[in-house]
Amino acid sequence: MAGLSFIVGIIGNVISILVFASPIKTFARVVKKKSTESFEGVPYITTLLSTSLWTFYGILNPGALLVMTVNAAGAMLQLSYVTIFLIYAPKEKKFKSMKLVALLNVGFFGTVIAVTLIALHGNLRLIFVGIICACLTLGMYASPLAVMVRLSEVYGSVG
Repeated sequence: MAGLSFIVGIIGNVISILVFASPIKTFARVVKKKSTESFEGVPYITTLLSTSLWTFYGILNPGALLVMTVNAAGAMLQLSYVTIFLIYAPKEKKFKSMKLVALLNVGFFGTVIAVTLIALHGNLRLIFVGIICACLTLGMYASPLAVMVRLSEVYGSVG
């Protein structure tokens, strides 16, 4: 059964890498045009936070090699996207995005690491980081649903 679990984990990791890699064409266009056009950096900044936290969780959990590796790869891709976005974003968007990166990817992430390593011990570390990761992931996937609800309230239901 452990072999099947590992195989399913590998398949999940391949799918996740494909999802993380999906913006490559978008960012190739940004580099080619030297403009972020109407793109927003927030999804990439928050995904960088999420993948960084999940990587940290995987490092803390000796049985989570697949979690650590896929999210480390995702974090590297997201860091690339955020960097490209910051290079080519208009000045106002660039500074807002830089503030968000500082707040989330340096401040919040750094605080989670510090609290986890200094104040928590044993299994409590995994529980703490795991809850933060799960809540962040739920928020990231639920936020488009909230937008859909708002749009249906504004425009009425389709049907």
